[in-house]
Amino acid sequence: MSSPHNLSATMPAENDLGRHSRTSKHNTTDRLFRYLIYAASGVSIGILVLMGWKILEHAIPALKQFGIGFLFDREWNVPDLKFGALPLIYGTLGSSFIALLFAIPVGLAVAIVTSEDLLPQWLRSSIAFTVELIAAIPSVIFGLWGFYTLVPLLRPVQEFLHVRFGNIPWFSTEPSGFGLLTAGMLLAIMILPTLAAVSREVLLVVPGYLRTGSMALGATRWETIFRVVLPKAFSGIVGGIMLALGRAFGETMAVTMVIGNATTLGPSIFEAAYSIPAILANQFAEAQEDIHVGALTYLVLILFMLTLAVNIGAIGLVRLVERGEKS
Repeated sequence: MSSPHNLSATMPAENDLGRHSRTSKHNTTDRLFRYLIYAASGVSIGILVLMGWKILEHAIPALKQFGIGFLFDREWNVPDLKFGALPLIYGTLGSSFIALLFAIPVGLAVAIVTSEDLLPQWLRSSIAFTVELIAAIPSVIFGLWGFYTLVPLLRPVQEFLHVRFGNIPWFSTEPSGFGLLTAGMLLAIMILPTLAAVSREVLLVVPGYLRTGSMALGATRWETIFRVVLPKAFSGIVGGIMLALGRAFGETMAVTMVIGNATTLGPSIFEAAYSIPAILANQFAEAQEDIHVGALTYLVLILFMLTLAVNIGAIGLVRLVERGEKS
């Protein structure tokens, strides 16, 4: 029979053994989770590389025939098999950046109103739910709404701007209701939920002591929001803007219905245009010639590279700002 002295001597050893066992299990779990994350990251990168490779493979005929000049050629003539991407790149970028021009201030306003104590909780929740509900509407419904409602609604405004400011190149074209401006405003409505929801979540996780500390030092509520909260959430807001821009770059049916679908290139935002997703939707299924299919796939490659370039640029901007704050 063991003495009390012997029991007390063995208990710490047993505790150390149990503690070592638990630590070993935690380390094993951590390693498995780390490997799982590495595997998921590798799969994501592999899918991205595979997508780029397959797109490049099918675009090779057009790459060989048109080369880099495809990016700067203005003509898109299917019967003569002459293809140039410049009007399509312009239509895609123009409509997307017009969308951001309208969506960013509205989206940030919604995010601020629904994340700060400016309104009663029930009203903030209602606004956030209503805005996020827009994301559930199919794009073809947006397109039909834009065709039947937004185009007639914007035509008088465009005519007024054309009459008063027609000497300015941006408003120089006789408006028809369709064109870059209409497509951009429709896209702004479509990307608003993404931008507002991401920005709201980022603002909600900004530590509360930053707000209280700023106001304790004498700052007003709005000074705190614009000088403390928004700079702190800058990287997350940029991420939301990039997600919204990616949605705008790839939108097809809604833009096709209101952009005018003309491969023209001019400075006026009232002029009919064409986007890369819209021309893919309209022509890819009917393309017969290999060079036509190759040109359309070349456009896909351009859109793919544009999206990557915008995201890389956003990451660089965020890191630059963070480096400036640290220094």
